[in-house]
Amino acid sequence: MSSPTTNAALGGGAQVKSAVRTIELLEYFAGNTGMHSLAEVQEQTGYPKSSLYMLLRTLTELGWVETDATGTRYGIGVRALLVGSSYIDGDAVVAAARPTLDLLSEDTGETIHLARLDGANVVYLATRQSQHSLRPFTRIGRRLPAYATSHGKALLATHTDEQIRRLLPEQLEPLTEHTHTDREELIEELAEVRARGYAVDREENTLGVRCFGVAIPYRSPARDAVSVSVPVARLSPGREETIRHALFDARDRLTLATRHF
Repeated sequence: MSSPTTNAALGGGAQVKSAVRTIELLEYFAGNTGMHSLAEVQEQTGYPKSSLYMLLRTLTELGWVETDATGTRYGIGVRALLVGSSYIDGDAVVAAARPTLDLLSEDTGETIHLARLDGANVVYLATRQSQHSLRPFTRIGRRLPAYATSHGKALLATHTDEQIRRLLPEQLEPLTEHTHTDREELIEELAEVRARGYAVDREENTLGVRCFGVAIPYRSPARDAVSVSVPVARLSPGREETIRHALFDARDRLTLATRHF
């Protein structure tokens, strides 16, 4: 599970190796919800069972990992929530974006997301729920492949084609039947995204939901983007046009709000 490149860059010493394993173990639990047996974790990580057990016990005592009633299954602990919350609470972009996200939510009545590019994925930093009973739901902290979301594609479009080829594999894992699975086809679409200034997720992430996203250009390539998610059943050509204008207005406001970042 550990990255040879990462370990080499960190020096590969025993103390650093232990730190890398700790982080990778926490990331494993964060990406695999629920409780997991020691054997399951060992199979996925490849760590020696004896050292894995000691690491899990230490993390459990410190609150980073929790166990079930039997003490034999493990999952992410409350300490991870506290650290994650502090990241959101202390992030300058999230704070600066709040008024714009509120306004975009009022203008569209739909679900709004602020997301950040993290490698080949996007991580949700803030959300505003739709005012309608039929609405998509995404929790803060969720990670999704950038190529399957509108804000992810808006962010990828701020990179060069060669940068995208280095970032993504040739074959992409589908989330739905509409997801791009060919990197070169995705790159062709990203050229269109650059030309029109926004990206569209056409049920590529969740069936029945279409999303529109724009990047916030306070740095280049862009790191953050905002999106509007709409159930297809509620989307008409006129409605789509209204959402695009609202997104462009939000991008202008966010560009102004983050101009010193």
